Amino acid sequence: MPEPSEHSLATGRRFDTVLIANRGEIAARIQRACRELGLKTVAICSEADRQAPYINTADSFLCIGPSIAGKSYLNPDAILLAARLTGAGAIHPGYGFLSENAAFADAVEKAGLIFIGPPASSIAIMGDKIAAKRAMMAAGVPCVPGPDTALPDDPASVERIAFEIGYPVIVKAAGGGGGRGMRVVAKAEQLHEAIALTREEARKAFGSPSLYMEKFLQHPRHIEIQVICDDHGNAVWLGHRDCSMQRRHQKVVEEAPAPGIAPEIIQPVGMACVEACRQIGYRGVGTFEFLYEVGAFYFIEMNTRLQVEHPVTEMTSGVDIVRAQIKAAEGQVLELTQDGVTCDGHSFECRINAEDPDTFLPSAGVITRLALPEGPGIRVDTHIHAGYKVSPYYDSLIAKLIVHAPTRAQAMARMCEALAGTEIEGIATNIPFLRALFEDHAFARGETDIHYLEQWLKLRRVA
Repeated sequence: MPEPSEHSLATGRRFDTVLIANRGEIAARIQRACRELGLKTVAICSEADRQAPYINTADSFLCIGPSIAGKSYLNPDAILLAARLTGAGAIHPGYGFLSENAAFADAVEKAGLIFIGPPASSIAIMGDKIAAKRAMMAAGVPCVPGPDTALPDDPASVERIAFEIGYPVIVKAAGGGGGRGMRVVAKAEQLHEAIALTREEARKAFGSPSLYMEKFLQHPRHIEIQVICDDHGNAVWLGHRDCSMQRRHQKVVEEAPAPGIAPEIIQPVGMACVEACRQIGYRGVGTFEFLYEVGAFYFIEMNTRLQVEHPVTEMTSGVDIVRAQIKAAEGQVLELTQDGVTCDGHSFECRINAEDPDTFLPSAGVITRLALPEGPGIRVDTHIHAGYKVSPYYDSLIAKLIVHAPTRAQAMARMCEALAGTEIEGIATNIPFLRALFEDHAFARGETDIHYLEQWLKLRRVA
C-alpha cells in the first residue's frame, strides 16, 4: 500500500485521500466534506454513472464495473483495487451498498486502509438484531418486549414465546433491515405459516434463517437518536428526529426534533445510547432507532453508518455530521461535549424520488429541465442537473430537500414554498405527492404514527 504522504505526516492525519465507495447525492455530499477538510477524493463509478457530475470534481476517479450493483458498488475486491491504484488511504462507504458490511470493513482495515465508520466488530454486533438487543439491554437501553434469543425450531416452544409476549407479535429476521424480513402475526393460528415464510425470506435475502420475535406495537412513532463517538471514549448524542412518515417501511419525510416529546423523557434514553456506544467500542456516527408509544421508548435497531436523513440533525444542531465522522476516522478527539450540544429550531427533509407520484413505480430517463429552490433556511443535497440521465439500476432517490425555521409550523410553511419552487421535467417524481402530504392537517398537527401514511394513501385512492 502507498506510504503516508508528507502532507499527511505534517498534519498528523492517518490519511490524506478518501475513496468514496458510493454514488449519487451522498457521494457528492461526502466529496464536499472532504474538500472542506483539505482531503483529496477518489470517485468510483459503474458504467451507468460515468456522466455523474461528482466524477469531474474528484481529484481522480475509476470506473470499477458494469451497471449492475453486484458487479460494481457491491464488489469489495474492485473497490479495494481502486483504492490501491489511486493511493487512497481511507474508504468512505456512505449509506447502503457495503456501508454496514462487517466483512468489508474488516477487509479494508486488513488492507492497511482506514474504514470511515465503526470497527467491524461493532458492525457485526449491531447487524445481528438479536446480539444488538442483548447489548442494548446490558447498557440500559429500553427494548421492545420479547426474548433476546433466536426463535427455536420446536413449534410448541415458539407458541409459548408468542403467548408470553401477547398477540399481536412481529416475527423478524435476525440479520434483516430495510423493512424486509418481517411479518405481523395477529393470532395464534397464523403463527407457524408466518414463521415459515419469514425464515425462507431471511435465508434468501440475508443468508441466515435466524428469526426473533417481539411485541407488535399498534400505534408507535419512529424516533431516532444520532450519536457521534471517537476512539478516546468520548461520545455525544445530537438530539432526536421523527421518521414516522413511511411507505412500505421506507422513510419519505423526516423531521427534527420529534414533535411532542419532552426533554426529560428523551434525555435518559439519549444518555443510555451513549453508554451503549462506549460498551461496544463504537467509533464514528450512528443512529439508534426506536418505536415510541404512550410515552415509552423501545429500541429496534442501530444503523452503524451515515443516515440518509442526517441533514435535519445537522440543521438543528449546527454540527456537520459528515465532517465529524471523517475526523473520528482520523483518530481525532471529539470536539463536542454533551453540555455543548444545543438544538435550535425545526427542520424537515423530503426525499425526492424518480418515481410516479401515484403508483410509485421507478421513472428512469433524462432530466430535461431542473429548477431548485434557494433562500434562507433551504438546502438541497443532490447530484442531478439538466441533462442528467437517471439510471434504472439503483435506488430512486435523486435529491433531498431540507428546510430549517424557528418553529415547526414555520418549517412546514417553508417546505411548502420550497416544494412549490422545485421543478424537475423529463422524468416523473414524487413531488406532487409530497406537496399534498404537507397540506395534510393531521401531519401538520403532528398527530401521526408509522401506519398513518399507508392509511392516508389508501384514502386518496378511494377518493
